[in-house]
Amino acid sequence: MSTVLVYADKPDVRERVKLAVGPLPDRELGLLEFLDVADGPSVIDAVDHGEADICILDAEAAPSGGMGLSRQIKNEIPDCPPTVLLITRRDDRWLASWSLADAVVTHPVDPAELAEVVVALLRRRRALVPRAQSSQ
Repeated sequence: MSTVLVYADKPDVRERVKLAVGPLPDRELGLLEFLDVADGPSVIDAVDHGEADICILDAEAAPSGGMGLSRQIKNEIPDCPPTVLLITRRDDRWLASWSLADAVVTHPVDPAELAEVVVALLRRRRALVPRAQSSQ
């Protein structure tokens, strides 16, 4: 089972993301578990303690935006899980590259696109993790 951290300050955004990805976007990956996070320090704590296999971060969240959090965890946490950044304006893609996010998806979320991105990043992460670690 993989854990998907979903960060947004608004509960309805977190719920839309979880519904878009769904609990079983890919049979090979198995069921996904979701970790709802509403503030920046909780994101850092969860990632630092290895509680997430992938992070979906809302760039529009306040007071800690997903772009800054993505950049912080990518720079500070070894073996940081992949991050997906949710942006509102397509023009923000250039700024999203600064965040070191692995993927960028625009609001409103297209369920097929988000599920495809999450599956691809989880598969890539699993391929990079040695078997001894992945079975723990």
